[in-house]
Amino acid sequence: MEARTLSRIEPAQDLLAASRRWLAPVRAAIDRDFLAAYLTGSVLVQGFDPERSEINVLVVARQLTPATLDTLAQTLPASKKAPRFAPLFMTQAQIEKSLDSFPIEWIEIQEQHLLIEGQDTLGNLQVPRTYLRLQCEHELRAKLILLRQSYVLSAARPDRLEGVLRSTSSGFATLFRTLLRLAGESPPADTAQVIERVADVHRLQAEGLLGIYLVRANPRRYRGNELLPIYRKFLAEIERLVSAIDGMPVS
Repeated sequence: MEARTLSRIEPAQDLLAASRRWLAPVRAAIDRDFLAAYLTGSVLVQGFDPERSEINVLVVARQLTPATLDTLAQTLPASKKAPRFAPLFMTQAQIEKSLDSFPIEWIEIQEQHLLIEGQDTLGNLQVPRTYLRLQCEHELRAKLILLRQSYVLSAARPDRLEGVLRSTSSGFATLFRTLLRLAGESPPADTAQVIERVADVHRLQAEGLLGIYLVRANPRRYRGNELLPIYRKFLAEIERLVSAIDGMPVS
């Protein structure tokens, strides 16, 4: 796969500075085995709010021995106050051997990342797209099951549904971008545009699919009577989407 980078924003200078401060003891703990550190995920997308979202950091090493992991556990900077960091520690070999197991995740990272220290280890990766549709369907079906379960368990207290929608929003956005790639399109950088395009491609109601994005993007708290129709419409459209991709060819 050719390396592509989606349109992304440069994080604010204070977030970049905070990321490098967080990284300093991490790099020292890994020492000579350190290869690279990248910012990934929502911090590179317009509208990132450090008060509500974590900064994803991919740290790549030559090896991660038990002794190194112990040192990391002792020195890993605390993230109790914003900005908070969500690190992913991988060796270069682990990345290369997991490309076929997690193609969605690695395509996302390869297309949207920012090297903040070290040498670029992602640029020449070849992410196979074999069974990409199957992984996407698997993930969507699993999320649909969780949505149904959460609805049954929380419908009597619908205010709880807000947390479900907010926590699953980014995962659905990733899958929506994957669906556009499967359709031969490059996903737009704006999540709302991605959702609207998925609705067009699969003949869904964009309003229903957009509900989860609007809840996450809006800082205000929603009342239970507002959440129920949003949740129901989104659930219905995801069911229709799963049925639509079930007939797509595996490639």
